[in-house]
Amino acid sequence: MTTPDPPPLAGIKVLEFAGLAPGPFAGLLLADYGAEVIRIDRAVAPSSAAPSPPPPTADNLTRRKTSIAVDLKSPSGLALITSLIPHVDVVIDPYRPGVLEAAGLSPEKVLRRLNPRLVVARMTGFRRDGKYRDMAGHDINYLAVAGVLGMLGRRGERPYAPGNILGDFAGGGAVCFVGILLALLWREKSGHGQVVEANMVDGSAFMATFPRLAMRGPLWERDRGDNVLDGGCPYYDTYETKDGKFMAVGALEDKFFAALLHGLSISPSSLPGPRLDRTTWPHLRRVFKSTFLQKPRAEWEAIFDGTDACVTPVLEQRELAAAGYDQRPLVTLQESPGYAVAEGDSGRPAAVGQGLGVEGAGWAERGLRPGEGGEEVLRRWVGWKRGVQFESERGGLVWLERGRKARL
Repeated sequence: MTTPDPPPLAGIKVLEFAGLAPGPFAGLLLADYGAEVIRIDRAVAPSSAAPSPPPPTADNLTRRKTSIAVDLKSPSGLALITSLIPHVDVVIDPYRPGVLEAAGLSPEKVLRRLNPRLVVARMTGFRRDGKYRDMAGHDINYLAVAGVLGMLGRRGERPYAPGNILGDFAGGGAVCFVGILLALLWREKSGHGQVVEANMVDGSAFMATFPRLAMRGPLWERDRGDNVLDGGCPYYDTYETKDGKFMAVGALEDKFFAALLHGLSISPSSLPGPRLDRTTWPHLRRVFKSTFLQKPRAEWEAIFDGTDACVTPVLEQRELAAAGYDQRPLVTLQESPGYAVAEGDSGRPAAVGQGLGVEGAGWAERGLRPGEGGEEVLRRWVGWKRGVQFESERGGLVWLERGRKARL
């Protein structure tokens, strides 16, 4: 297996201000496709309560990243950041509106004046210009005001938030990543960067484009949990098996529904009417429920494997890890693949269409300590060395100017 071409973002330098979930996820995607990402952590002075070196932070989205610790309230720490800005391509801002400005790092008035080619990606929960702009929130709140949460859940039950996948990651980090790529593409044409504003309200609302448009027709015109794709349809649902596990059923089309009945040993003539007749759905659900409970999941897997019934096991993450399931990059690029999520030797690709592998195989992350690896990256990026361009003070890097700390 030959070594592939460099990933598409090789050579892109990214500063990621430490944050939660969506910002780090955007940085992770950039790193997976070749960008070099330095996370800027909060400086913590060493003490008996905070040992040196500090332990890894709670952020698990640190694959291939390094870190520097900087006190942004320190003039010398701020000077280090502003001195670095002309040498980077992307800054990821995960803060609430006004935080960077208050720190003296306004994207328009400071950062982009220092580097007109800079892309500043700003990731917020609520809209920057909306009713909730100054409020704290989490994934569930962003989905709620976007009209997405109200579409999720079983009939007659409360709205159900599916973890933090839709807001933080799909509508947040992934959308921010797309915005960064678009800005970099525009930079190739125009020669200058821009500010990218992503928020989880608009991002998750856009992810709901299909069901929102489908509300005008029979697919999604009913209340929550009573539509074809949200749990209302008995042949698009999950069913418990004899051993307490589950099977997923998605037999929407005629031929798939016929294959489902065949696998369940249910005669079409025994049904009370056509499958599209909603009055038959309560009966179908009862029959499917009782039938799936008659066998353990493994037996149902064997029955439906290789068929077009659109029936699959609901696999748990622990099962996949134990089976050695290979986690893969977001998208496979054959000529210039992103780095592999799977484990692999340092000198060769982990799999066809994937770049070099990393420790953990996508199931675990060792974490990243504040300050870990960042100084070496600064040396490679701009030739900076400790004691010459910067020094460490109270757990954070500070800029040196003519041998003395900068005073702004």
